Amino acid sequence: MKRRTVLRSALLGGAAALTGSTALAGCSAPPATSARRLMVPNLPGGGYDATARTAAKILGAEGLTEGQLEVFNLPGASGLVGLSRMAAEAGNGALGMVMGLGLLGAAVSAGRQQELLSTTPLVLLLTEPGVVMVPRSSRWFSLGEMVRQWRRDPGAVRMGGGSAVGGPDHLLPMQLARAAGMSPDLVKFSPYDGGGDLMPALLGGPGRAPAVDVGVSGPGEFLPQIRSGAVRVLAVSGDTRLPGVDAPTLAEAGFDVDFANWRGVVAPPGIPQDAVQEWRELLGALATSPAWEQACRDSGWQRRVPGTDVASFLAQQARTVKDTLAELGLATQPPRT
Repeated sequence: MKRRTVLRSALLGGAAALTGSTALAGCSAPPATSARRLMVPNLPGGGYDATARTAAKILGAEGLTEGQLEVFNLPGASGLVGLSRMAAEAGNGALGMVMGLGLLGAAVSAGRQQELLSTTPLVLLLTEPGVVMVPRSSRWFSLGEMVRQWRRDPGAVRMGGGSAVGGPDHLLPMQLARAAGMSPDLVKFSPYDGGGDLMPALLGGPGRAPAVDVGVSGPGEFLPQIRSGAVRVLAVSGDTRLPGVDAPTLAEAGFDVDFANWRGVVAPPGIPQDAVQEWRELLGALATSPAWEQACRDSGWQRRVPGTDVASFLAQQARTVKDTLAELGLATQPPRT
């Protein structure tokens, strides 16, 4: 009997949203100062970065912030450097951080999930399927071709993703291996610090061969390369195909895997309640705006709207990641720095 591993559980059972608050459609955004900052705990060019900069651009264009929302990158250790910064900024109500399953997985794998769960949860903004892709020069034109080679010689297929152990780009190939009848511990996987770090490893460059044969990432991080043909998508992890992308779902390709990533925003622990409410109203106005809805469509994201308890969701996802790693026979370990 085929196995089905699902990590979207709580999130796709209801709309993602603001902790302990109701829908904010139609409410006005709170006053904001130019000192408000949004941290991206990965390199530029990845999914967190795209989410933060798209959000800041829309909030500014629609006049939802009095001053500009400053986005800055603090990469390192698959997001754990940024997580340490959040702990050090306890009580700072002007700071937020974009995060998601990748950072949560890195925290769980490093035994630091409580540090993440101690932050102030604000909003969940989107879900996103994963894509399994190869560079244009690859000899594989279908997932079936790649998996046949993978089964014959697992070590000959170098896979890479923009997250560490326990993150979405790591868990997806492990689940695919299990669905293909392979032991996950045979997968040759290299973690990168976000999609921006993964891209040159997959594409190579002048005089430089690709460092990985197969990349796993969110589609939004590689849309220009997908559209130009620089990379070829072999399959999509969600339950539906991506508009404009000629690739089957994993289920259509014969592999019983259903998987979705997610992203949201947290603040440092112990911030004042009025700062919590201002952030939630600001991000709630973003989440319900037509411009954000269009941006999600353009990026292959699924917009989430207010409704779910984010703190409970994060705790549930931490348990799910830990259980999934144990189920796959993968010991937790610190991410590569």
